[in-house]
Amino acid sequence: MTKIIGHIDLNAFFVRCEELRDPSLIGKAVAIGHRGRGGIISTCSYKAREYGVHSGQPTFEALKKCPSLILIDGHYHLYEEKSQEFFRYLKQYSSLIEKASVDECYIDLTSYLAKEKEPLKKIKEIQDGLLAKTGLMCSIGISINKFLAKMGSDLHKPMGITIIHKKDIPKLLYPLKIDDFFGIGKKTTPKLKALGILTIGDLAKKLIADDEEMRRFFGKNFYTYRDLILGKGSDEIITFDEDAKSLGHSKTLSEDLLTYEELVPHLIELTKQAVNEIIKENYLAKTVQITLKDHNFKTITRSKKLDEYCASIDKILPVVESLLMKNLPNEPIRLVGVTLQELVAKNEAIIQLSLFDNYEEIEEECRTKLLINELNRRLKKPSLTTLGEIYKEKKYGIK
Repeated sequence: MTKIIGHIDLNAFFVRCEELRDPSLIGKAVAIGHRGRGGIISTCSYKAREYGVHSGQPTFEALKKCPSLILIDGHYHLYEEKSQEFFRYLKQYSSLIEKASVDECYIDLTSYLAKEKEPLKKIKEIQDGLLAKTGLMCSIGISINKFLAKMGSDLHKPMGITIIHKKDIPKLLYPLKIDDFFGIGKKTTPKLKALGILTIGDLAKKLIADDEEMRRFFGKNFYTYRDLILGKGSDEIITFDEDAKSLGHSKTLSEDLLTYEELVPHLIELTKQAVNEIIKENYLAKTVQITLKDHNFKTITRSKKLDEYCASIDKILPVVESLLMKNLPNEPIRLVGVTLQELVAKNEAIIQLSLFDNYEEIEEECRTKLLINELNRRLKKPSLTTLGEIYKEKKYGIK
């Protein structure tokens, strides 16, 4: 039976979270990022995009294009909470959900839509229900595999719905710029343009004709791209283990990456998400695992035990970076993941103190944290914290 795969992409997710936090921002040119040397735009509102502002752009350049741009450092703990709301909402429609990032996923909707005479109406219910329940807006692509579903969700934003049948590929995809081909990155598209390939249709014509120049250009990936353009992509939904003993996040990259410098920012982002979640759930982790999947879909997983149970970004992040450094393959990577394993509740963790540990200091720190937690519980909100936690949040974006 042919599967029905959806790709659901939250529209300008970080900015939308800020709009929900401060409705006065709605309709304005807003971007998430920071000023100063090395500042980069994380995402921006659709109004800001009208001025030429875009993700990955240096902040100083964005401000030149749009002097009225409202720049916000970002409230990443809020984004994580809204992301969890998003995924919890989708579980009523399918248990087969693959997280592509904090604001997008693939979902198997076969059981939900297979017998529907008006599938578009049912898909609209998902979209409208998400907006009503969480305040989040999304675009949805529906097709027979993940590639086509992803291409569909990108076609109409915001709040778009696109269904792509295999017969629709020439009509819907061929006119698009080659830049819009998901999986062909920013480094490859200029090379294709230099060969006269300006649209997806230009590429499709050569791939289907078994063009020798394209065989040399793509090498062993030639058949992968030809299959995609013929509608033969993967329909497998990869779900992470949701057992209470582990928690992880993965991210499908918009382009294949090869170097440590290119990959490590994505693993840092995923690590922050995972650490934030176990802190929120009052868990400690004993083992850290990274997942790397190359462009041939070969998966590498490597893990390392921590010296003690913890939920500390200071201790977990160096392990993630070390695992990446020591196990970086020679093949380009298209998916990365971080999983925290052997989770235990804080009150069940056995903390082993060495002879060199300052027991009195640790005991006092535990008493302080317990007191703060109890006061926050009585206040029914996280009003109190320690200076150490404030420093950690500023340094790593972790609460």
